[in-house]
Amino acid sequence: MISYTLFETPIGHAGLAWGERGLVGVYLPEADRENARRSFLRRYPDAVEAPPTPMAEAAIAGIRELLAGEPNALLDVPIEIERVPEFNARVYEIARAIPPGETLTYGEIAVMLGDKLLARDVGAALGKNPWPIVVPCHRVTAAGGKLGGFSARGGVNTKVKLLAIEGARVLEPAPPKPARGKAVAAGAPQPSLFD
Repeated sequence: MISYTLFETPIGHAGLAWGERGLVGVYLPEADRENARRSFLRRYPDAVEAPPTPMAEAAIAGIRELLAGEPNALLDVPIEIERVPEFNARVYEIARAIPPGETLTYGEIAVMLGDKLLARDVGAALGKNPWPIVVPCHRVTAAGGKLGGFSARGGVNTKVKLLAIEGARVLEPAPPKPARGKAVAAGAPQPSLFD
């Protein structure tokens, strides 16, 4: 059985799902609690809302600290890593070791995995990360000081916000939001995640 709870953080309402051995998933904060609940339950439709266990309480406290600007690496939060493919698990273990306020590139992680050509695979694995913040995929950037992508709600702007809270040096500003109702010009160059 998977249980879940929503909780307030300094930047919005977040969620945790857990099983017997650790966290099954984390939902990044958003402004509206009911929106967060609906989004969370789309991802974990069989989860049952429950009071947090001591393990979940400790994870919530750590996430709140980190999102308040305290350098908590959340390494003591157990996750059910066996739920993901082996390659993804290896990527997540490396990402989890990146301290708050620091970053690695997709390419650097690929080299740590033994093949610099795995950079795109690293990005794909991070895009499927079920434990954002606990497995800090926001600390992985593209080469040359570029941000790279971020698949969570808010995209790269969320990534920038999380990195700023941690005091990370971000060289590339978040891209401007397109005006509502205006389409991006056809053929306009799109940055690659792995430049």
